[in-house]
Amino acid sequence: MSKQFYFGKLVPPRPTFPGDMTDREKQLMSEHARYARSQFEAGRLLIYGPVTTHDGSFGLAVLAVDDEAEARRFFENDPTVLAGLNTFELHSMHVAASRALD
Repeated sequence: MSKQFYFGKLVPPRPTFPGDMTDREKQLMSEHARYARSQFEAGRLLIYGPVTTHDGSFGLAVLAVDDEAEARRFFENDPTVLAGLNTFELHSMHVAASRALD
């Protein structure tokens, strides 16, 4: 079965985030970073990182997974989502082309 691609948006709790994180939020974001890195190393996460806009920021992730359920589990198991800090949006994506940075 070929991989399916999904674009995910990790939605922060407020527009001023991460500039005004509490100590607990910083801890959760550190756990999030470790989780994301492990998923990247496992090959599920193709690209990820923060996006800054004039309205604030959000997290971006592009996943290569077997199905939507696996993509949804990726976000549902993120430590910041489990803790109720962040929410997420998930959208299917057609990858027309890609290029690795390395």
